[in-house]
Amino acid sequence: MTIHPLAVVQSDQIGAGTRIWQFAIVLEGARIGRDCNLNAHTLVEGGAIIGDRVTLKCGVYVWDGVVLENDVFCGPNATFTNDKVPRSKIYHGSFPKTLVKRGASIGAGAVILPGLIIGEEALIGAGAVVTRDVPDGMVVVGNPAIPLRNRD
Repeated sequence: MTIHPLAVVQSDQIGAGTRIWQFAIVLEGARIGRDCNLNAHTLVEGGAIIGDRVTLKCGVYVWDGVVLENDVFCGPNATFTNDKVPRSKIYHGSFPKTLVKRGASIGAGAVILPGLIIGEEALIGAGAVVTRDVPDGMVVVGNPAIPLRNRD
């Protein structure tokens, strides 16, 4: 495991071979697997779970309730949300679970609304706004994201 001296890492649940770069923040309770790459300016909140060999490019924040399975790629500034009705200073006891399954890729600047499932090997196009579940192997693009084709 390699942690840049300018990163803030409060969790002890980080797998071997994981690299965490400068200005990244990993909060207590976050679980991060083996051989991951968390680029600069990323954040992993305490209730988030990240599998093995996951890449978070710059500007990706993984909030409570978000689960990224093994081999997931999140492009620069991909955005997860975890509150369906956000209000200032109103805190919920729990958050909807968002699941990104094995091998899925999320393009730069895509937005994933809370409580969704992104299927295995799915591909979310850059800038897409995902408002509903994405089946395994599906490529989705646009706002709102619509199916373009199956990756097979």
